[in-house]
Amino acid sequence: MKFTFPLTYIVVSLIGISALSAQTSRYYCEEGDVHFISDAPLEIIEASSNTLKGILDPSTRQFAFAIDIINFVGFNSALQREHFRENYMEISRFSTATFEGKIIEQIDLTQTGTYSIRAKGKMTIHGQTHEIIIPCQVKTDGSSFLATSSLVIRLADYNIAIPKVVSRKIAEEVTVTVQAEFKIK
Repeated sequence: MKFTFPLTYIVVSLIGISALSAQTSRYYCEEGDVHFISDAPLEIIEASSNTLKGILDPSTRQFAFAIDIINFVGFNSALQREHFRENYMEISRFSTATFEGKIIEQIDLTQTGTYSIRAKGKMTIHGQTHEIIIPCQVKTDGSSFLATSSLVIRLADYNIAIPKVVSRKIAEEVTVTVQAEFKIK
């Protein structure tokens, strides 16, 4: 599996932003799950990937995530997957989607429990960046945590055009769910 420049750039940026002592631990997500569903009048399209990568600095609450678009699998056919990659997401130009920002609430991930939080940051998909706030559930045992979230992405916001001929087969809004397990390294 190849993970390209954007993740490295984000991770380096996050670490550079955080003026941390050597004792501060960071949490890493190596294989988070991302699933999307387009529920249009004539067709339901679903795909997923378990290649989400991420890093979180608990002392500053800053985080960064990235996923290579090519790793999404599922779809209703190989042709549909090809159209997703080449025509809509244009992976030759925009191979990675990212989200970086900060957890709004003060949270101590070393304290066992389940927390409702919000993550505010910049989502970049298809070369377009928008600031968004995403609600998340975090369940922690003190040394690792599981973050889950669901959000709606409006394709037009990310300059993903739907040709009129397939407008009843592709939804204008796509529901995305994320599940990411973080561990200290």
